Amino acid sequence: MTSLPLLQGKSVSASTFNPHSQTPLFYLETARTICRIAQPQDVASVLTYMERNRAFLTPFEPIKPDGYFTLPFWRQQIQWDHSDFRHGRRWRIFIFDRQTQDVIGVAHFSNILRAALQACSLGYSLDEGRGGQGLMTEALSAVIPEVFRQLKLHRIQANYMPSNKASGRVLEKLGFQVEGQARQYLRINGQWEDHVLTSLINPDDV
Repeated sequence: MTSLPLLQGKSVSASTFNPHSQTPLFYLETARTICRIAQPQDVASVLTYMERNRAFLTPFEPIKPDGYFTLPFWRQQIQWDHSDFRHGRRWRIFIFDRQTQDVIGVAHFSNILRAALQACSLGYSLDEGRGGQGLMTEALSAVIPEVFRQLKLHRIQANYMPSNKASGRVLEKLGFQVEGQARQYLRINGQWEDHVLTSLINPDDV
């Protein structure tokens, strides 16, 4: 199992977060990105990312709820992200370009399950114009070790449609192993789609 090195950077754990400060709940820097929980002042940048990539991401994602492409929707989402992070329910990490400070991607660590499983699901997206540069691999190589460390998880599961070769390559570079294929696994853009099932085991918990 490939170990994922933590790239040079810094993080702020939930236990040290002051809700009255401007310090993000979670913060990591890589050579080209900043990975963190969104702050209220980021709402316009988040919405711009979603709108700019609307057509590009539609074939790969579930149908969006009403109001998804509005500022009020994302203001509420950012509030929930803070609560979910503090309570260990879900991490939504936005990926910012270090130079421009624009949102260029997002990674979701959701469906966190405890008891005998100790696992979560990973989903992610990257700006259409930034593909093929290794940015998602770079960002997730920094974030995943922190997910394992802070949430004390044993495995992260990630699934992608067989046609999404780019996503498969990212997961392969990160050390995810293919475990099989599930028929009509998720309803994507209104259609039930097969998915390749992959997972990454915490190298410090084997």
